Amino acid sequence: MPELTRRRALGAAAALAAGAQALAAPAASANPNGPATSRRSMAGHHHGAPEAFDEVFRGRRIEGRPVTGGGHHHGAGYAVFVDGAELHVMSNADGSWISVVSHYAPVPTPRDAARAAVVELQGAPLVPFAAN
Repeated sequence: MPELTRRRALGAAAALAAGAQALAAPAASANPNGPATSRRSMAGHHHGAPEAFDEVFRGRRIEGRPVTGGGHHHGAGYAVFVDGAELHVMSNADGSWISVVSHYAPVPTPRDAARAAVVELQGAPLVPFAAN
């Protein structure tokens, strides 16, 4: 039997975590206070673009709206702001969204990306990010 190394232990732990996350995903979407709420809020969206939103989440103002024209916006042309500072978001091919703050944690909507960024920032201000 091969010797247990730190690399193998970490690999096994990562595989277990990924499996647990995959099993928890259907349960999370059934939660009325979880991501399913944001999916329902997209009802009435036009041509696949999420609706605009403007709310206070954990004491921070988050806003999102479709944008028109060129520029540096990716995907569906959508802009998200945290306390007035732009949070760069991008839609993935599978319909999920990521932000520059939580790049490795895809979420179902731009609103969820803004909320995840607020949680990750832990009260720190969003610093402007030069995309180009």
